[in-house]
Amino acid sequence: MAATAAVRVPGCKKEEQRADTVTSLPTVDLSSRILYPMPRSLLLEMINANRAKVDLAARVDAMMAENLKLKSENQVLGQYIENLMSAPSVFQTTDSESQRK
Repeated sequence: MAATAAVRVPGCKKEEQRADTVTSLPTVDLSSRILYPMPRSLLLEMINANRAKVDLAARVDAMMAENLKLKSENQVLGQYIENLMSAPSVFQTTDSESQRK
């Protein structure tokens, strides 16, 4: 079982004192257990799955960076279009052009 004893550390408040814990671990008899080695195919499958996970994580990071770049470009283009639409002379015809039609 576990035995706990508080050790007084000079200069420390009561809340800051550390507790030393001594535990005894139960003895486990491993002679009755049969340990099977991991099959090679399962090990290779785990390695391939880990590689796929790493590749997918890299692709996700690249797509997130591309997404941020496109959002920024869209914001700039949106402001540019908004400024063009608010300019009065951009979409108005002159008197000479309207008389030709």
